[in-house]
Amino acid sequence: MNSPSPQFVSSRRMGVYDPIHQISMWGEGFKSNGNLSASMPLIDEADMKLDSQSEDTSQGILGAPNKYDQEANKPTEKVQRRLAQNREAARKSRLRKKAYVQQLESSRLKLMQLEQELERARQQGMYIGGGLDSNHLGFAESVNSGITTFEMEYGNWVNEQNRQITELRNALNAHIGDIELRILVDSMMRHYAEIFRMKSAAAKADVFYVMSGMWKTTAERFFLWIGGFRPSELLKVLGPLIEPLTEQQRLDIYNLGQSCQQAEDALSQGMDKLRQTLADSVAAGQFMEGTYIPQMTSAMEKLEALVSFVNQADHLRQETLQQMSRILTIRQAARCLLALGEYFQRLRALSSLWSNRPREPA
Repeated sequence: MNSPSPQFVSSRRMGVYDPIHQISMWGEGFKSNGNLSASMPLIDEADMKLDSQSEDTSQGILGAPNKYDQEANKPTEKVQRRLAQNREAARKSRLRKKAYVQQLESSRLKLMQLEQELERARQQGMYIGGGLDSNHLGFAESVNSGITTFEMEYGNWVNEQNRQITELRNALNAHIGDIELRILVDSMMRHYAEIFRMKSAAAKADVFYVMSGMWKTTAERFFLWIGGFRPSELLKVLGPLIEPLTEQQRLDIYNLGQSCQQAEDALSQGMDKLRQTLADSVAAGQFMEGTYIPQMTSAMEKLEALVSFVNQADHLRQETLQQMSRILTIRQAARCLLALGEYFQRLRALSSLWSNRPREPA
């Protein structure tokens, strides 16, 4: 790159005393006048000019630092603009923090309201040691420790399921390999097996609690079948979400749905017979006798079968999930489990929205 050549400014233009130029002026004065006295005014004028220039130069040199200091202390437009941006960003940050705190407070109040509603429902007999299933004196029994343990475990189970759903969604979006994806799928399958184990223990503690679905949200209870979801109905929901499928896969899923329907019908018929048998046991004997101990003993024996129905229904649900994982590829199985988890998340969200909907005053 060509750099501009340095240009020297003459000392005359800079206002500095130039002796060569001054000598030339004297020579011209000698030539024109021929005597020394005629040239003296030139010397005086040059000296006066030189003195004035020297004063101006000194004043300029002394005044320059003050000017530069003022310019250095004065913020430039760029700095002022940056300071304004920083102030605006700080203001927005304060507004976001205030909104976040208000949101946390609102969520805390909603949670307290839900806990109060749950406590009132339990005190009204929906569940606490049987609630209305109290002794003959009308006093409520103690809290069932087995159900209390189940409620705590189920809350942790839901939180872990939400974490796994997020992890599986991110993995599918990142297009990770099948080996890593299989690890996530197997982990989620074990997680579902854990809830079936927990329900089996809870059914032994209080089978009516599990059958009524009090551990689920209101929208989930709307689709309840023997303490859980109907496998055949869930296959109808998930089928379109895991496309594309091969013809063989569609056929296998169809046959699986038919097998689930037959098993569900058999369990439902067995439940109907159990209800009738239980009603007959409770209604046996004369109602005017004032005693019903024999009838209750017979009914209690019939209720033992109810726990078996819950376990068989859960076994059918678990077997359906395992069969689906065998029919599908690992990536299809991951999408299937993701859709299943999000389906239950939406039901829980629907329950929350329904519970907190605006109500007209009575």
